Order: sequence, then structure tokens, then C-alpha cells
Amino acid sequence: MAGLFRWLLRIAGGMIVLALVAVLALYFLLSRSLPDYDKTLAVEGITAPVEIVRDNANVPHVFGQSDADTFYGLGYAHAQDRLWQMVMLRRTVQGRLSEVFGPRTVAIDKTLRRFGLYRLARESVADQDDQTRAALDAYAAGVNARLSEINTEALGRGAPEMFVFNAPVAPWQPADSIAIIKLMAVQLSAHLSNEVLHARTSLALDVPERLDDIMPLAPGSGIAALPEYAAIFPEAGKTRVAQAPDITAHPLSPFRKPAFAGASNAWAASPDRSASGGTLLANDPHLGFSAPAIWYLARLELETGGVIGGTIPGVPLVMTGRSASLGWGITSSYMDDQDLYIEKLNPENPQEYLTPEGYKPFRTERSIIRIKDADPVTLTLRWTENGPVLPGSHYDLAEVTPPGHVASLAWTALSPRDTTVTSGMGLMRATSVDEAIEAGRLYIAPSQNLTLVDENHVAMKTIGAMPRRHAQHESQGRMPSRGWIRENRWQGVSPFSANPGFRDPAGGLLGNTNNKTVDRPFPLHVSYLWGDTQRVFRWRRLMQSREVHTRDSFIEAQLDTVSFTARSLLPLIGADLWFTGEAAPEGTPERQRQRALELLAEWNGEMNEHLPEPLIYAAWLRALQDRLIRDDLGPLADEFNHPDPLFIERVFRQKDGAEAWCDVKQSSPIETCTDIARMALDDALVWINERYGMALESLRWGDAHQATHDHQVLGEVPVLRYFVNIRQSTSGGDNTLMRGRTSGQEADPFQNVHGAGYRGVYDFADPDSSVFITSTGQSGHFLSRHYDDMAQLWRRGEYIPMSLDPELARAASVGVTVLEPVE
Repeated sequence: MAGLFRWLLRIAGGMIVLALVAVLALYFLLSRSLPDYDKTLAVEGITAPVEIVRDNANVPHVFGQSDADTFYGLGYAHAQDRLWQMVMLRRTVQGRLSEVFGPRTVAIDKTLRRFGLYRLARESVADQDDQTRAALDAYAAGVNARLSEINTEALGRGAPEMFVFNAPVAPWQPADSIAIIKLMAVQLSAHLSNEVLHARTSLALDVPERLDDIMPLAPGSGIAALPEYAAIFPEAGKTRVAQAPDITAHPLSPFRKPAFAGASNAWAASPDRSASGGTLLANDPHLGFSAPAIWYLARLELETGGVIGGTIPGVPLVMTGRSASLGWGITSSYMDDQDLYIEKLNPENPQEYLTPEGYKPFRTERSIIRIKDADPVTLTLRWTENGPVLPGSHYDLAEVTPPGHVASLAWTALSPRDTTVTSGMGLMRATSVDEAIEAGRLYIAPSQNLTLVDENHVAMKTIGAMPRRHAQHESQGRMPSRGWIRENRWQGVSPFSANPGFRDPAGGLLGNTNNKTVDRPFPLHVSYLWGDTQRVFRWRRLMQSREVHTRDSFIEAQLDTVSFTARSLLPLIGADLWFTGEAAPEGTPERQRQRALELLAEWNGEMNEHLPEPLIYAAWLRALQDRLIRDDLGPLADEFNHPDPLFIERVFRQKDGAEAWCDVKQSSPIETCTDIARMALDDALVWINERYGMALESLRWGDAHQATHDHQVLGEVPVLRYFVNIRQSTSGGDNTLMRGRTSGQEADPFQNVHGAGYRGVYDFADPDSSVFITSTGQSGHFLSRHYDDMAQLWRRGEYIPMSLDPELARAASVGVTVLEPVE
């Protein structure tokens, strides 16, 4: 018996040793791809040595003897830290994810192939100016130098993910960088999905007037009544279609629901509104969270001077940042640059579609999708004069497409002569507001509001191609329209002067929170869909509360977590519930409701992670909207999974009969809005009790509102997810300036999934006192200490220095890489 025990002990000990050896071997293999930042390397493609100084936050400061050499260095640095991310962005826009991930990404690839973005990017290379083509070529050469080094030195395939998903990495091409910009346009677009949702909701409602409640226009808008969608397409919605898989939920999908289209904040102060006498600029673009973040901080030394700020790996541009004399920030403009068309097929020849001149054949192309561990799929891509034909599964287009028709898309990002990168190059070289605005003339997509400051001036200009529509367009771009009607088709592009612009306002302050910027009649309206109707009020309050501003007051505004929405809606929906009746017995639902109302009555609207009130408020609003719309919309109510403050306000202010939403059609009694508010609060408290317990005072908003910086492909792998995902308790909410957009999903509806991955504040009285931060870290390698070293700083509202002083970068650098030309 003792001998058996000794053998079992030996076997167990041997297995432990083998496991340790396996772990050490795995660590050795994975760590081989950790970049060495302190070295000298001989490379081809540069004319003089390039120095990459990594400051103590691992931000590369790239010094080249020419612009081309500097962009070469940036390409090398991007590939050192974010190679997997770059390769994935390229595969996504090419529609080639399934070569690596198999059948689960086929639907994404099929849709992206139909857009043809990569082909359009290749065609656009020739339209860049000479300087930009040289920069793109140099950047690609720098990326490829890193790829060559990885292959030559056996550096762990360049990234740990390459061991799990082994696929060849093709050399980087200039078109790849242009294509990634087009992919960003996909992520930032909202109008396509919103048009489909508008049409589906129109078909679902029994009372057409209620459409203006559930999909309201931003305040101040004026629009003539639109026809019902069923009046344009009588057969739409009558044919039962199978529910299509929702590719927007896939972590690798670039397609987003309207609630997760781009958002951002930017504001600026002129010298007379600045305590220091210099202009100020704050910017925090909002995108979906991931690990690593989409943003990568970098400084480039160009022939026109240094520039520093946020870049996107794969693209040789500082998208938001500053030089010594100019600062620029970006916010999503929500310009309506997409129109859906329903194309009528020829009943006698389905290979033709109707145009104003009669039936014409589709332009077609065959495309093969290769799939790992499965047979390839061949697609026939079709294009009309309006744009590509989209599958019926995309945003449930089949539900609004009548039999004998297909849907196509017109979109400015589908330009084969896209000069957006040339525009970005001009912006980095600009030294004044005027030069920067002129550079924006060549910008195509995705449309942005460009906020600018130089030493004396502040300005904001909407950049991006704005479609010119006919005044008689039947849906005004809010719903799909008939593609064969000439008046519905685009009439070209509006002149750049038609894009909204503001310069040196009398009050000395300007800004944008994705709010409505102009109130112009159609077709010069810019958009009917805006990204914010709430945050702008809080911003205006903070800006007007001081006579002069400082860098720190701009930081304070950027990190503000007070919800204007909570302050305005709670008195409205709880008007008849506050302090009514005697105290209910302990342990009853009535007492729990009273306790919740007492907490909310004393609350100032601050969405602080440590408070219980934000969770009660958020759960109440979510339950309230669901009770208001569920019986009218049925399953379609799932698409409205974020409370719309304008809708709730219309209902409780009984605007134009909107209180009709409060009555439950299936019940005999006529419910009032007070009844619905009370029942919704009870629903919310039941949900909270089941999830977090009955002690309301001990609730924490941050427990529900965790920021989910998840790895897109390894984030769901057991055990490994604890190493690659970055989760943080956070403040803020859907409608705070420090915006933390909630998921709206049933499992974890209040997870923080979309927000400011980059924050920057620039002070031109002392430019080197400017600061910036990203939400994770510089490295995409989860074994690197720079994978998440900025995450806690970001969570706490802290920043790192944003200096162009080379000596400051060298003083505490983590390494200096010198690239030398091969002799």
C-alpha cells in the first residue's frame, strides 16, 4: 500500500512538473513576440537613421530626417505594438475573416464583400497627392520591415494570437490604410440601420402619428409630414420572413446598431475666455471598447514641425491631437451620408432593375470567400447606379423589401476617389485654423465635426462629402425610397461651403456633443438624426458657469458625470409618486418603492459609480420604456433597448396625444402614465432585488456599469479571458459628458461598452502642459506591462503629459530604437 502511494505521489509530481514545463514553454513562445524597444536595426527603405524614443508611458516619439522616414518609423512602431489588431482590421474590411475563424464569420464577410470597400480603397490610391502617396508607401515599408524582422529573427509570429489563429500575413499595402478609414466609416454610420428601423416601426404601428413619438426629431427641427412606408411600398411587411442572425452582436463585426454609432465631445475656448490667455481645446472621441483600444498615442517629427495625439494602427495619421501651433479634435457629425433604395426587378428578367430610363442590367462580379475547415462560398455581387445591392439579412432589410425588389445603398464612403487620407495629411501640416479648414475640403468619409484652435482663433467645420438631394425626395432620406424615381436619387455632392461652420463666436466658446448644429430646411438640413439631445445642456451649463476657463476646468467638464436627463425626467415621471400615502409595512413591495423614491428625491443626478441612485434610476427608465412600447410594437420593442429621453418626455408631457402610449391595449382598464410609472418602478426593483439584493442603500452603480475592454477573439476563452480582458467599475452613463454607453442587452443591460477611448486637453498658453490618455495601454500584447498600464489612470480620470519636448521623452524612456539604412 505504501508503495502504491509512493507511485501515485511520483505520478502526481511528474504531472505537475510537466504542467510547469508546458506553461514555461508556452510563456517562452508567447513572450518571443514581446518587442524589444532598445535596439539598433538595419532596414531597407529609409534614407537616413530614424530614431523611435519611447517615453515612460511607451508613447513612441518618431524622429526622421524626412517625412517619409518618419512615417516609416510610425509604421514600424504600429507593427511592433499592434500587429494583430492591424491584421484583423485589414481582414475585416477585405471580407476575409472566415479564412481564420471559419463559418462563424461568413455572414460578416458576405456583407462586407458586397460593400466592396477594399476594391474602392485600391482605386483611391491614385487619387492621393504626391506627398500622401509617399507617406503611405513609407508607412507600408515600415510595417513590412517589422514583418521581415519577425520572420528573420523568429519573433513568435509577431503576436500571441498568431499561435492560436495561424494564418499567413501578407505585406502591408498603401490601400490597406485607406481601407481602414473606410472601415471606420462603417463603424460610425447610423443612417442605414435607422432608415430600416424607421420603416419597420412605421409598418408595426396601428396609429401612424405615434411614429413621431418613438422616433422623435431633435428639438427645433421642422419637417413636412412624411408618407407612411406602407403607402410607398404597399406589399412591404406582408410576406413573413425568417429572422436573420444579428451580426451586430458579433465581437468581430464592424456593424453597429444606431445606439452605438460614433459619439464624441469637443469644445474650445478663445483667448479672452481662457485664464491663461491662450486657446484651449478638449476632445474625447467615443467608440466601442476593446482590448487593446483602437487608439494608439504617437508623436511624429515632420518637416513642418512635431505633431502628437491619437492614431489608429494601420493609418499614418494623427486623427486627433496638436502641433506647436494648431490643435484639432473630432466628433461624429451625424451627417446623413447614406440613403437606402428599394430597386424594382424586371419581372421578365431578374438580372435587370428599373431606372428612370427603363430597365438596366446590374453590374455584377463574382467573389469567392474561403472558409477555414469548410468549402468556399461563391457570391455574385451586384451594383446598381445607386450603389451595391445588400442582403435581406442586413439590419433585417427583408422585412421592408417587397417581393420582386432588392435594396441598394448610396453612401459617400463608397467613393472610388476617396481623398480622406490626403486631407488628414494636410491637417497635420496645417499651422492655422484657415489652413486646417482648407485641408478639410478633400475629406470624404466618415463625416466629422472638426474643432480647431490655433494661437488666436477657434473654429468648427463639418467635413465630409454631403449628398445633394432633390427637394422632392419622397422620404427625405429618413426611410428607404424608390430607386427608380429620379427625384429620390442623389444629385451629386454639395459644395464644401454648404457644410456647417463656425468661427470665433462672440461668446468665445464653441463645442459639440454630437448635438444638432444647424436648423436648416431639407435638403440642406445635414441630418434628421443626431447623436445627442441631452449632454449638450450640461456642457452649456458648465461652460457658462465660469467667466474664464483653464485646462483643469476643461478636464473637469470632460469627466463630469451629472445627468441632465435624470434631473429633468425624474420630476416628470415621478410627479404623482413622491411622498404619497403613509409609510408602508417593512418587507412589502410598497415599502421598497417608497425607499427607492426617497433615495431618488435626495439625489442630484450624479452618475457616480459608488452610489445606489444611478442604478435605481437607470433600471426604472429601462422598465418604463419597455412597458410603454411593448404592447404596441411587440418583438420590435427589443430594438429600442435604450430609453429615449425625448420619447419619455413627450409621453409624460402629453404632447400631441403621446400619452396614448401609457394605455395597455390588451387590458380592459385605461392605464394612466402614473400607473405605468409605478408599475415600471416595481419591475425595476424586482429586477434589482433578484440581481443585487434588497438592500437598496448598499447598491453600487459601478457594479452594473463595468467598462468592458474585452479582447475581440480571446475574450471569451475560459481562463485566458482573465488575462486579456480589462474590466473596471466606472461612473457616467448614457447621457453624461463622461459618457459610458450601456449595452442594453438583457443579460447585463448596464455594462459600459462604448465611450471615450481617448481623452485629450490642449492648452496653447503652455502647449507642453497639454495632456492625453487612452483607455487601455499602448501594447496589444497581453504579456506586456503596457497592455493595461493606462487603464486605471483612465478610470480615475488621470492623464499623461502630451509634450513635444524631445528631451522630456528621453528623460525616462523605456527604450530607444534606431533604424539605420542598409549600406
